[in-house]
Amino acid sequence: MLSIRPAGREDVPVLHEMIRELAEFERSLHKLTNTQADLLEDGFGPEPKFRALVADWADKPAGYALFFNSYSTWRGRQMFLEDLYVRPQFRRKGIATALMARVAKVATAEKCRAMEWGVLDWNNKAINLYTSLGATFFDECRIAMVKDDALRELAARVA
Repeated sequence: MLSIRPAGREDVPVLHEMIRELAEFERSLHKLTNTQADLLEDGFGPEPKFRALVADWADKPAGYALFFNSYSTWRGRQMFLEDLYVRPQFRRKGIATALMARVAKVATAEKCRAMEWGVLDWNNKAINLYTSLGATFFDECRIAMVKDDALRELAARVA
């Protein structure tokens, strides 16, 4: 019933649809600015910025994982899992674990020493899943971001 495959250009519409669903679930749809055109260029253009896997259940798109290589000065090569999403009607079928395992397989094949991702502090189901998979949480570390006008203002400070 479950098949997991690398996403292709033809998957961009359904990837974008599922990204919207994830943004809604995370109560952040108003923050979504990425378009299908962005995904097409950034994931399937001449210099891909990410890779994605699509999970199909009975030939229906059930979820996805979007990830990219990163680097830690302490650990070296890492894989960053940006998104892991399973549509509600397909949950509790082992799809999230299968997607994570597949990303972990890619990471280990590429000699990564860690796989990293974030989780919202209120998403207890995800936290429980990640804990069961051996994840460690770093509560003492906070994620910071400079974006939009602040990003442009910071860039303008270059002498």
